[in-house]
Amino acid sequence: MDRNRKWEPGFGAVLLILMSHVTSALEVPLDPKVLEGLPQPPTITLQSPKDYIFDPRENIVIHCEAKGKPQPSFLWTRNGTHFDMEKDSKVLMKPGSGTLVIDISGEKAEAYEGTYQCAAHNEHGTALSNNIVIRQSRSPLWSKERNEAIVVQMGVSLVLQCRPPAGLPPPVIFWMDNNFQKLPLDKRVSQALNGDLYFSNVLPEDTRSDYICYARFPHTQTIQQKQPISVNVLNMETMNETLAAFYNVTDFYSDSPEGERRPGFMLPLGPSSTKMVLRGETLELECIAEGLPTPDISWQKEGGELPSSRMSYHNFKKTLKISDVNEADGGNYRCTATNKLGSADHIIKVTVKAAPFWISAPRNLILAPNETGILTCRVNGEPKPNVHWFVNGVPMDNAPEDRSRKVEDDTVILSSVQTGSSAVYQCNASNEFGYLMANAFVSVLAEPPRVLTPSNQVYKVITNNPALLHCASFGSPIPTITWFKDSQISIKNGDPYVIHENGTLEINVAQPLNSGKYTCIATNNLGIKENHVSLEVKEPTRILKQPEYKVVQRGMSAVFECKVKHDPSLIPTVIWLKDKGELPDDERFEVDTDSLTIKDIRDDDEGTYTCIMNTTLDQDSASAMLTVVEATPTPAIVYEKPDPPTDLELTDQTERSVQLTWTPGDEHNSLTQNFLVQYEDLLHQPGVWINLTEVAGTSTTAQLQLSPYVYYSFRVLARNEVGYSGPSEPSSQYRTNPAAPDENPSDVQGVGTEPNNLVISWTPLTGFQSNGPGLEYKVLWKQKDVDEEWSSKSVANLSRFVVSGTPTYVPYEFKVQAFNDYGSGPDAEVVVGYSGEDVPLSAPDSVQVMVQNSTLAEVHWEPVSSPSVQGKLQGYKVYYRRLRGLHETQEQADQQEQVLTFSGNRSEGRLPGLQPYSVYNLFVKVLNNKGEGPSSLNTTFETPEGVPGPPSFLNVVNFGLDSLTLEWGPPMNNNGRLAGYTLIYQAVNNTGELGPGKVMTLQANKTTVTLDSLDSSMLYKLYLSARTIKGSGPNVSEEASTVMETTVPNRQVDIATQGWFIGLMCAIALLILVLLIVCFIKRNKGGKYPVKEKEDAHQDPEIQPMKEDDGTFGEYSDTEDHKPLKGSRTPSNGTVRRDESDDSLVDYGEGGDGQFNEDGSFIGQYSGKKEKDTHEGNESSEAPSPVNAMNSFV
Repeated sequence: MDRNRKWEPGFGAVLLILMSHVTSALEVPLDPKVLEGLPQPPTITLQSPKDYIFDPRENIVIHCEAKGKPQPSFLWTRNGTHFDMEKDSKVLMKPGSGTLVIDISGEKAEAYEGTYQCAAHNEHGTALSNNIVIRQSRSPLWSKERNEAIVVQMGVSLVLQCRPPAGLPPPVIFWMDNNFQKLPLDKRVSQALNGDLYFSNVLPEDTRSDYICYARFPHTQTIQQKQPISVNVLNMETMNETLAAFYNVTDFYSDSPEGERRPGFMLPLGPSSTKMVLRGETLELECIAEGLPTPDISWQKEGGELPSSRMSYHNFKKTLKISDVNEADGGNYRCTATNKLGSADHIIKVTVKAAPFWISAPRNLILAPNETGILTCRVNGEPKPNVHWFVNGVPMDNAPEDRSRKVEDDTVILSSVQTGSSAVYQCNASNEFGYLMANAFVSVLAEPPRVLTPSNQVYKVITNNPALLHCASFGSPIPTITWFKDSQISIKNGDPYVIHENGTLEINVAQPLNSGKYTCIATNNLGIKENHVSLEVKEPTRILKQPEYKVVQRGMSAVFECKVKHDPSLIPTVIWLKDKGELPDDERFEVDTDSLTIKDIRDDDEGTYTCIMNTTLDQDSASAMLTVVEATPTPAIVYEKPDPPTDLELTDQTERSVQLTWTPGDEHNSLTQNFLVQYEDLLHQPGVWINLTEVAGTSTTAQLQLSPYVYYSFRVLARNEVGYSGPSEPSSQYRTNPAAPDENPSDVQGVGTEPNNLVISWTPLTGFQSNGPGLEYKVLWKQKDVDEEWSSKSVANLSRFVVSGTPTYVPYEFKVQAFNDYGSGPDAEVVVGYSGEDVPLSAPDSVQVMVQNSTLAEVHWEPVSSPSVQGKLQGYKVYYRRLRGLHETQEQADQQEQVLTFSGNRSEGRLPGLQPYSVYNLFVKVLNNKGEGPSSLNTTFETPEGVPGPPSFLNVVNFGLDSLTLEWGPPMNNNGRLAGYTLIYQAVNNTGELGPGKVMTLQANKTTVTLDSLDSSMLYKLYLSARTIKGSGPNVSEEASTVMETTVPNRQVDIATQGWFIGLMCAIALLILVLLIVCFIKRNKGGKYPVKEKEDAHQDPEIQPMKEDDGTFGEYSDTEDHKPLKGSRTPSNGTVRRDESDDSLVDYGEGGDGQFNEDGSFIGQYSGKKEKDTHEGNESSEAPSPVNAMNSFV
């Protein structure tokens, strides 16, 4: 409650006299329980923004929500006159609120543009909303224009104007090329705030014909483009008069020379300009300069510094932005353009104006009858705003006269108010840049006192510290607060007590004698209310035995003690620090309740150790140093596990704790590090020992915290460096009494499995956690953000509960509380989950397809509204199917539908891998966890032509001496209108080298061709590809050889008929006959050929004996010699038919088959055959010519 008011002087003597009698207005408490039942004038809680631009494809929703007691009713005005919604079937007001929903489908949306205002009314007053200006978003078409080609001299500056159509709201401008790629921007080429494209100087690479300005209208999500602008950059030194005459029909920029020049400003023009900005908005200053080299831009403020925390540079420092502008940002800003030839300056004079803004808005008042209150409406602005007051929506001058009300500029004084004079006052402050309006109600109430501070609250403080005891109250008139101690002693202001204006009692220096019960009493003329609280003054925490300085040998142990004295009701916690930091994370450091033990000390353990004892109210600390020295040799010691502890005894027995003591066993030369206390629950888990706690090895007692409804038995184990001892004998049994649960189930979750349910699940408590018999669970739930009571259901022996009949996918609050026969557990934590999902209701709207190229398209859609998803949005699925090719007339039934999923709240996606020159059908569905929603309207789009696929086959169908006849099939996928074929063929010589390629262009309707004038007995590589207007597709290749020529040359026939040649042949035949005779005689004498000797000496496994089946001799053979070339075509019997003879150089040892790699390179050598295989069918049916006969003997 604010009892102090400060007013500006100047209201006059009357106001000063009234102020001396003003009663402080009562602030409305936040506690909803207090607000229940109180009459309250209307208060606007939600309204649409002042400027509302709507999408003509969607309904207009104008928000107006208000609260009050009783519930307010709502009225609307449009353009200052009453708006009768009942006369327009397209206008609907939501039940229980004033929100308007206007269905503009099938209607002219312009008819609903205007200024709307909502009034919320009940019997205590009328509250007004802001004036809400409703306007339709607009995305007008670009005006038709013809852009002439621009020819510009290299090095000069250039501006390409965009001039987009004026939209509502204004469009976003960007420049792209024909391929929808953003044009690269840098400090030389930049886009101004108005969308124009500026070139500080042009270069030859700026030449292009597709400078396109795009405008994107955000509300309608439409993009429009300007006609492309063509720019040609020329070097004037190389231009002749003819070229200049050719370009004189176009725009030609040649104002300045091509060489380097000083900077100059393209935007803004002139030496200075002005700029006005409103307070709180963002100031955008822009300077674009031309020059060669490209100038650099810098900024400074004359007579001041730029606000570094609110400023930023953009567009390569050509734009300076200052956010959240205030009056100090006004002044002159200098932008400087600099290059190596000089600099230029431009001054921008910035003026800061201000729409009205609040200094203090009027606040709601609750006054008691005959009290006086003041409403203030403090605003500022530039120019100074005019302030007008309204009461219940009526101008104060036109309102019924009220003598208790007086208006003084921005102040309303209400004197001696009476019951029934409640009202809502409106303050309207306006200037040429805008307005502010605020509602403030004045409620005249007569309410008895209420104390809002919880009763029986306990305050705890440490001796000699201040204590604050609260007594928040509510009532009308404002209650008077009185304090009593121990219900008898009246407390007055003065040492040691201070009673604050809000009712809080402060004790400056609390002492133990101040402990006790305190009562605060709230009183007004309608009643009295008291509340009781308690104060406990605790003893301070003090360290009695501080840690001491120690000198310890390396490898030994050190123990720092830290024993503390504290208030018995406070439990201290100990924290140890080393050199003001945390202790090392090392098992050698062991912290006990009153000591720190460091084992196996090392050199780096040296330092200062600090003990800090904390309680919930205070702390104390002490420090000591540790010095590490060299260790002295010691005799070997035998270490063993300790003996089990003995003599277990239970003392100090309470409901929730017991003290266990024991006698340690022999340590066997190794200090006991700790004792482990275990327990057995003979009621719930007999025979199972569970670790309960550990205590330091120097202690022989443990204070054990127990749970209710457990039959305890304890045992103790000791541990040293060797290991754990055996367990001690069990202690006597100790039974705790049942009690209410101490905890609630964990892992509480809520998930809907059906559209109309919510499944609440949890992890049940164990028998140990139940604290008593009759364990059950109370499940409570209610819909989140809905004013309704909790629903509940008690269940036993279950870990889930199903809430049926829920709305689809709405948030619920729920909790699970444990209870048993002895009471309920603590208040359960509220968990939020959602009811079950259902398939989405709506389909995406405004599906559009933008074809990027022949295989890629981009699809855009309008996302569905969140309520129609009926679940968690997973994304959108795009279904598309190829219907047919553009050259086909009927759909292809075997085309498989394809699906792409785009996760999240997307509104666009890309479809790759499309088939060119095709017609596609597409629709979009929204997806949640439950499934897919309905399909959008089908959208058909076409892909442009692409390159075709490879021809379906390529065969060589006829082999000639100098020709090859080819046959092929058209591509499986034309991907457009087939323009023809391209055939490339190359000869392969004996060394495997490829000859020059020859290219043939063939018409689209041809599927065969004969290649003439080829070399005989030559291998050729053939490549065939189809083409469309987009280019050639992949090729198909083949290999084939022409037939070998066997005709004997005429000159050889002439030689063979010469007499001298016949005589020579006869002589050679006679010589051979003589050799044969000599060999025959020698063979009969047992002689062997030298070759025969070698064959007998080195048996070759590849030498084959005579074949019995055909009578031929085995010989060395190379199977590769008989393989046809890759891709070549031969008759089925493996021979190549010849026109005249089967004789060839291959038959006589000078021919052979060559092999080629897949790329056509030669990898084999010609090799002669020693003997013809009869099955090859290569024997000549005619006598060989003399020349061939001679070659066989060479």
